[in-house]
Amino acid sequence: MHWLDWLIVAAYLVYIVYDGLRLTKRSNEVEGYFLAHRSLPWWAVGLSVMATQLSAITLVGTTGQAYADGMRFIQFYFGLPFAMVILCMTVVPFFYRAKVYTAYEYLEGRFDAKTRALTSFFFLVSRGMSCGVIVAAPSVILSIVLGWNELTTIMVMGLSTTIYTMFGGVQAVTWTDVKQMIIIFVGLFVILIVIVGQFPASVSLGDAVSLAGLTGRLKTVDPSFNPNETYTLWSGLIGGMFLAMSYFGCDQSQVQRFLTARSVSEGRTSLLMSAFVKIPMQVLILFIGVMVFVFYQFQQPPMIFKSDDRAKVEQSAEYQKLNAEYSEAFDSRQRAALAFAGTGSQSEIGAAAREIYIASNEKMNGIRKRAGDLVSSTTGNKFNDVNYVFPTFVTTYAPAGVIGLIIAAIFAAAMSSISAELTALSTATVIDFYRRHFRREATDAHYLMVSKLATGVWGIVACIVALYAGRLGSLIEVVNKFGSFFYGSLLGVFMLAIGTKRATGNGAFFGLIAGIISVAIVSKYSSISFLWYNLVGCVVVVVVGMLISLVQKK
Repeated sequence: MHWLDWLIVAAYLVYIVYDGLRLTKRSNEVEGYFLAHRSLPWWAVGLSVMATQLSAITLVGTTGQAYADGMRFIQFYFGLPFAMVILCMTVVPFFYRAKVYTAYEYLEGRFDAKTRALTSFFFLVSRGMSCGVIVAAPSVILSIVLGWNELTTIMVMGLSTTIYTMFGGVQAVTWTDVKQMIIIFVGLFVILIVIVGQFPASVSLGDAVSLAGLTGRLKTVDPSFNPNETYTLWSGLIGGMFLAMSYFGCDQSQVQRFLTARSVSEGRTSLLMSAFVKIPMQVLILFIGVMVFVFYQFQQPPMIFKSDDRAKVEQSAEYQKLNAEYSEAFDSRQRAALAFAGTGSQSEIGAAAREIYIASNEKMNGIRKRAGDLVSSTTGNKFNDVNYVFPTFVTTYAPAGVIGLIIAAIFAAAMSSISAELTALSTATVIDFYRRHFRREATDAHYLMVSKLATGVWGIVACIVALYAGRLGSLIEVVNKFGSFFYGSLLGVFMLAIGTKRATGNGAFFGLIAGIISVAIVSKYSSISFLWYNLVGCVVVVVVGMLISLVQKK
């Protein structure tokens, strides 16, 4: 990178850490460290809710997802507004008025200690794995920019953020999130301008949109009801709604955010802000990924974006042959794209160019798949380079200064999200287990010391998970798959707690176990999309929990 880029990254990160710690007040008390004494304004909480979810995964994984698959991913969020409205009417007032530190603390008062412990345990497992994926995302960037291997980059990013989080409280995390959102929005618009500005002079934004439409990348709604397909209208509205209710209503990393608000109404407003700003922001991020795809119609993209995988096979005769075929197919696609953009689909030349373009694009996709298979057979690992598309573009084609801005935005997103997750993991560990079962009476200083140690342990766990997460596919899908194994079942427990007085502790406890087992069975023996796991887990927990409760009472 240019020295100007390094200066921007260094200046931003130094400022964000300094400003976050400067705004931390009374973090030497348990309530101040974990909940900021419930004193934060709704707009800061709302931005923090968005920032916690908007990690580097969103910037890296979602743009790569759009490059490979188009805008269909937006259907994932169609159920979000409905989920937020439901949560505002139910869990926000329940948790806030219960004066709890964690969502699971409420369950002991409603049910019993074992139900609280089991739900908190499953949260720790799911969020610990997801945090590892969040650490893996910025490591993708660092490995490209600095030329480091993934182990080094994961340890640098994960451990440095862990150390920062150990000394900051939830106020530091929240105010860092606010700054992060500002720089991310600025960075997104700047990079979109850079991409469009590098199109050939004869290609307008309208031409770019038309080219993207030829490959189906602008398709945003799939009305078919196919449970095996991940991104459809119905999976988003139903499965996505249950996932959003589970994540924002049962995940401590999100519950802890609205518990820091000044009142119930401000907590509700913070969630509604996220509900109606998130989808437009996600559309912008996906559109950037699609525009990166259009840019690579006129500049030959790497056949393999992941440089270390490419280095392992590029000297082989098979790779050289594939690369020659790939270049030939690209030349054909480039000529057809320019002809189509210059004449449009209405003319005979444009119609012919359209057919050549589609055929050449499919040929390039087929060659890329063969190259991926070659990497898999050589390395013995599953090949997926979708997470490397956006960082490769930024570091290769963005001008000096812009690279630093985008890298700073990604780093800041990662560090803020990692710190938020580690804070939630530490809170649940200390409040739900250590203080509840091991040391019920101690000073705030003692609990804060244990919290910082717990943060360090979870940071190490996240780094270990991150070593494997990058090989699992699109990071934005991986993190949601991890959550979907647990979230629906956790939601079912809270539905039993809040929705009916007949449910008992045993019903909720064994219903939760049944829900987790049912999701495991469905994931292993069926091909339905992971979004439906949330509905399956929730329904099984409620049905089994109510049956056990009714039998127990009789």
